[in-house]
Amino acid sequence: MNDNSSVLYIGSRRYSSWSLRGWLAVRLAGLAVEERVIPLAGGHTPAVKAVSPSGMVPFLEHEGARVWDSLAIIEYCAEIAPQIWPAARIARAHARAIAAEMHSGFRELRLAMPMNCTRTLEPAEPAPAVRADLDRIEAIWAETRTRFGAGGPFLFGAALTGADAMYAPVVSRLLTYRPKVTATTEAYLAAIRAHELVDAWYRDAAAEPDDWKIARYET
Repeated sequence: MNDNSSVLYIGSRRYSSWSLRGWLAVRLAGLAVEERVIPLAGGHTPAVKAVSPSGMVPFLEHEGARVWDSLAIIEYCAEIAPQIWPAARIARAHARAIAAEMHSGFRELRLAMPMNCTRTLEPAEPAPAVRADLDRIEAIWAETRTRFGAGGPFLFGAALTGADAMYAPVVSRLLTYRPKVTATTEAYLAAIRAHELVDAWYRDAAAEPDDWKIARYET
C-alpha cells in the first residue's frame, strides 16, 4: 500500500469490541479513511492475518502511519484531534488511566459476556468473578462522572472521549446481557447507545450478512 493510502481494517461489527474502540477514535478525529470490514471466524481469521501486523483488528493505515491495537489508534488520533482526551491535565490523566485499565483488565467479564450488539437476552445475575469486574467498572464510571462529568452525559461531560470509546463495548455487553446495575450506570448506557456514532455502528452491525454470524455467539 502506498504512503498516501488510508484504510481502517475492522472485524465484524456484531462481535468485534476492539474494532469498535478504534473505529470510534478514527471517526471522532474525522480521519478520511476507507473502511474494510473483515468477517471474523470466531478464532483464527486468515484474512485478518493477511493484512494486520499483529494478526488482529483494528488496524489503521493513515498517510504512511501503520497503527495496530485500539489504544494505540486512540493515541494516534488524539495527536491529530486533541479533543479526544479531556483538555485539563488532571482529567486527561484520569481518562488515560481508566482507558488503560480497560485495555488490560476485566478478563472475566470479557469471557462471560462476548460482544454481540444485535442481541438482547433475558437478565441474569453474573458469576461472582464477573460481578466483581462489573462492580469495578461501575465504580470507575461513577467516580469519573462525579469528578469530571458535570457538563454532560458522558464520562467527561458533554463530549465523547477516548475513555468513552474504550468502554463503549462494555456498554454493548451490558445492554445485551442486562445484569443488574445502578441507575447512574443505566443513564450512562443510554447516553452511549444514543450517540450518533454508536448508533451508526449498531445499524451497520444489524445489516451485516447472516452468513457472517458465528453460532456460539448467537445461542
